[in-house]
Parts: sequence; structure tokens; C-alpha cells
Amino acid sequence: LVLGPVVGVSALAASLADFTILGEEHGQLFLSSPLETPEVIDGEVDAAGLGGANLHASRSGIACMIAEDEEDACTLAAEILSFLPDHNMADPPFEETADPKNRKNTVLETLVPDNPNKPYDMVKVVEEIVDDGIFVELFEAYADNIIIGFARLEGRTIGVVGNQPKVLAGCLDIDASIKAARFIRTCDAFNIPLVTFEDVPGFLPGVVQEWGGIIRHGAKLLFAYAEATVPKLTLVTRKAYGGAYLAMSCKHLQSDYNVAWPTAELAVMGADGAVNIIHRREINAVPEEEKEGVRQRLVAEYKAKFGDPYVAARNGWLDDVIEPEESRMRLCRALNILRSKREWSPPKKHGNIPL
Repeated sequence: LVLGPVVGVSALAASLADFTILGEEHGQLFLSSPLETPEVIDGEVDAAGLGGANLHASRSGIACMIAEDEEDACTLAAEILSFLPDHNMADPPFEETADPKNRKNTVLETLVPDNPNKPYDMVKVVEEIVDDGIFVELFEAYADNIIIGFARLEGRTIGVVGNQPKVLAGCLDIDASIKAARFIRTCDAFNIPLVTFEDVPGFLPGVVQEWGGIIRHGAKLLFAYAEATVPKLTLVTRKAYGGAYLAMSCKHLQSDYNVAWPTAELAVMGADGAVNIIHRREINAVPEEEKEGVRQRLVAEYKAKFGDPYVAARNGWLDDVIEPEESRMRLCRALNILRSKREWSPPKKHGNIPL
């Protein structure tokens, strides 16, 4: 809990925490004193703009939550701790719930739009499935194209990772990859099962991302999932394309239970883009007035051959294709089976994550 200004080595020590909560009014973190920062001296930015709570919650990604005051900070800390075990050899706390595991999720039938280009809120999907609709989201204002946080299924703690289609269409970028990878490793350290809600069209393209090292930072997400030994469950709600599909806890990364809704598409890329590349000569060879009709036919053929979730299930990339209303029941059932999961690993200090 950071309720006042913290500077220098103390700020470094604070950043070692898995979760940092800053007070909204006085909570500030600086590596160098504002009095030594040229932009502050010149009046371009004030102390709050350099290292205040809102800055660290939205830009730097250091603060996972912002507290109104000291009492609120303690309440938030207690809420986070309620999901965590006392130590890394213990199981997470169990909390009784009256929410039945076989509750139907009828709301999900209409929550995801039929148009694959229309956004929706993945947080609402998570809240509909988890116990009592309680999802404690962390780092909400930072890299908000991906969501992370704690919830419960049948009273047992789970770590939630999900793409957020209403921000950047749910694409993965540098900040989102780092944010999710850190959380996955935290859950793995404390024996917390991971449930991934996937709707990802790919990695965010662009010069800024490529020059910023998206290849290296994206690899952190793959490494975190591959290294995690806790139960790993994945639900594909709509898109699962290309390398981003691999990065979101796919079967190839030893995920334990992967299911998809009938609306899901698992492919190298979207049908429209793939057809424009693969069949460009065939499309360009027909008269102008016929091009759109030929293109739509080829798109339909591509979806039937590659994008259908049943094709993915036949290839072993999915364990099942389920109706949206069965989501809670299926995840609860799988999590209960995987409670006894134990994974042997060779003796070593740690893996070599691409930092």
C-alpha cells in the first residue's frame, strides 16, 4: 500500500510486490525525485503527472488499484488477499457459495454479437460465469485490451485472463503481453488455476510495436503459459487467430481443457484477409462486377474448411464445442477434475523467460 510519496530505492522495493495499491490523493512513486526531474523543474509536468496514482494505474502499469483513502486501501488489500493462500505450498482459500455449478448462462446466448467485427465486453462474460458474478479486476486502466483478475468457481479461487474485444478489438500488444504474463506467473506461484477467455484476432500490427520488440514481449506470454503447472482452462468465445491464438493458452502449450462456442473461429487469420491473399489471382481474373460474388464464395469455403470449431475439435485443438449456456457448468466440472493435477518438472532454479 502506497499512501504517500515514495522515492528511489524504496520505490524499487515497492515495485517488487505482486500487487501495488496507491492512494488516489497522496500516493506517489518516483525512482528519481521530482526536484531532480527536468520536466518538473521546467513546469511541463507536476509531481502527480510524473508519478501519481492515476499515472501509475494507466501509463506505467505499476499500480493495480487506486484507493480513495487509507481505509479503502486496506479493504482492497484484504479483498485481494482473500483469494490467495498463506504460502506457496498451500491451496487457495475456499469460500462457500450458493451459486449452483450447473446454473445455465442464458445471457451469453445474445451477449456476443453475430457480426464478428462488433465489440462486446468480456468482463460481462466473465461475471456471468463465475460465482455470484464477482470478478475482481486488476490493472483495469492499464493495457485494457486484456483483462486479468481473480474470481471463484464452486468457491475455489481462479485467475482470469481474457481478451477485451471492445478495446483494440482484443489484439495483443506489448503492454498486454507483459501484463498477462506477470499475472500468470503470480497465479502459478500460488497454485491458482488459470481460466482464459479468448477472443483474439492477432497481435497488434505497426512500426511502434515491431520496433518496441513485440516478438520478445509476446514470447513472455507464451513462456508464462507454457511454464505454468497449475490447471489451465480455455474458453474460445469468437476469434482465435494465428500466433495470438497460440499465445492464449492453446493445446500446444499444454493447456488442460480447451472448449469453444459454436461461434468460434480457429484459423491462421480471418477469412476475409486470408482469401484476399490466397485467392487474389483468382479474384482478379474475373470481371469487376463478379469479383465480390467470387470473393464471398471463397470466404464461405474458407470458413467451412478452416474456421469451423468442429474442424479444430477433430484435429485435437479443442476438447469440445459447447453451447454458451453450458459454460459455467463445463468449466466447474473440468476444474473439479483437475484439482489433483500434479506436473513433474526437472530440477532447476527457474526457466529462462525472455525478459
